[in-house]
Amino acid sequence: MHARPMTESSPRTTELSSRDRDVALAVRLAHWLDDRYLDPVIGLILPEIGDLAMAAVGLYPVFVAIRHRMPAIVVARMIRNLAIDLFIGAIPVIGDLFDFVYKAHRKNADLLLERHVVGPSSTRDWMAVLGALVVLLVALAIPLMLAIFLFSRLSP
Repeated sequence: MHARPMTESSPRTTELSSRDRDVALAVRLAHWLDDRYLDPVIGLILPEIGDLAMAAVGLYPVFVAIRHRMPAIVVARMIRNLAIDLFIGAIPVIGDLFDFVYKAHRKNADLLLERHVVGPSSTRDWMAVLGALVVLLVALAIPLMLAIFLFSRLSP
């Protein structure tokens, strides 16, 4: 009995390995941002701009969830976690202290790791995604407006 050489991966194997790589990167990001406290430290060092940058990096797990067709309600929860982190993170010092406890990136990585989350997305789920996006946009506007205000005060 001769084994057939593995010249090509099946689409399913490639898909799983791609998903596993994407999830592993999201977990590593969460580890550095939340477990190693880069998110709150960068927020303290670079008020408002650091919060925006960490939110932008935090979108990676959301894109992974969308790319790998996780249910819309999972995407909504991930966006909600980022919005809460960004909204409260916009409050100087208090928001950075909140970042030490809330760990939005860890929550989102954990959602990606939940393999039992399956099923079709309903219209209600997509409405939750839309609502979460609106909240995230409002949360993004707050530190952006504060950063613009601070820079306008610094310039002559």
